[in-house]
Amino acid sequence: MIYLRLFYEFFKIGLFSIGGGAATIPFLEELSEKTNWFTKLDLANMIAVSESTPGAIGVNMSTYVGYTTAGVFGGIVATLGLVAPSIIVIIPVSYTHLTLPTNSR
Repeated sequence: MIYLRLFYEFFKIGLFSIGGGAATIPFLEELSEKTNWFTKLDLANMIAVSESTPGAIGVNMSTYVGYTTAGVFGGIVATLGLVAPSIIVIIPVSYTHLTLPTNSR
C-alpha cells in the first residue's frame, strides 16, 4: 500500500510542478506536513544534497523520500511517479511530430 501511495503523491507532484526541480519544493513541504514521511530539517538536507549531486533536483528528492520511506523499491516507485506525467505527455507529442507529412520538393 505504501508503494501505491508513494507513486500517487509523486505523480501529483510531477503533474503540477511546472518549472523544474525547484518548483517541487512547495509540494514536498505540503507532503511533509500531510504524511510525516520526513521533517522540515530532512527537507532542507534533501535540498542541499540534491543541489550537489548530478541529476534533476526533483528526481533526486523523490528518490530520497521513496528510499527512506520504503527502501530501494520505494525510491524506484517514487521516481517513476514523478517522471510518469512527463512521459505520458511527451510520447503522444513526439509521435504526432514523427507522423506529420513533410514537403518534399
